[in-house]
Amino acid sequence: MRDDKSDIDLISQVLQGDKMAYAQIIKQHQRFVFTLALRFSKCREDAEEIAQDSFIKAFRALHTFKQNSKFSTWLYSIVYTTTMTFLRKKRLDTQSIDDETSLIQLEAYSSDHTIIDVEHKSKMQFVNLAISQLSTIDAAIITLFYQGEQSLEEIAQALGMESNTVKVKLHRARQRLREKIEGILKQEVRDLL
Repeated sequence: MRDDKSDIDLISQVLQGDKMAYAQIIKQHQRFVFTLALRFSKCREDAEEIAQDSFIKAFRALHTFKQNSKFSTWLYSIVYTTTMTFLRKKRLDTQSIDDETSLIQLEAYSSDHTIIDVEHKSKMQFVNLAISQLSTIDAAIITLFYQGEQSLEEIAQALGMESNTVKVKLHRARQRLREKIEGILKQEVRDLL
């Protein structure tokens, strides 16, 4: 997990005129911002655009960050809002061949092929495939909680919900995720036999 103190230090540097410090903020958060945007948009190109737009919006609004929450929570709320606005504008339901499933398959073949690495990637492929089949909000909550290591309160703040609502939605999303993974694994066994 990132060091929030370093985020605060970097923000202070940016606000004092050091624009290069913002590059470090981007470097620290870009992977997860992209992952979150991809969970919402389900399209790699859209996620790249959303991530870029989110970082631009965050830079322009950096002076409004009040430090009463973690910087990552504030940033993820910008990603969520930017994504929802982007998807509302898009309204076209197109399927890209460069989607998350393709990305997972490419990652599985491009890494060094140690047994542990391949096994881990195989498990992650099933998990990511199952997450991609969840509703947008379920996928976001699962991603923020497990990959973003955000608390229920932080997720609630980022998504504009009550903490108890997020707790219930997380519980239900876990159940749906388990069902999706079981379905995928059953299909995988059928395909092997």
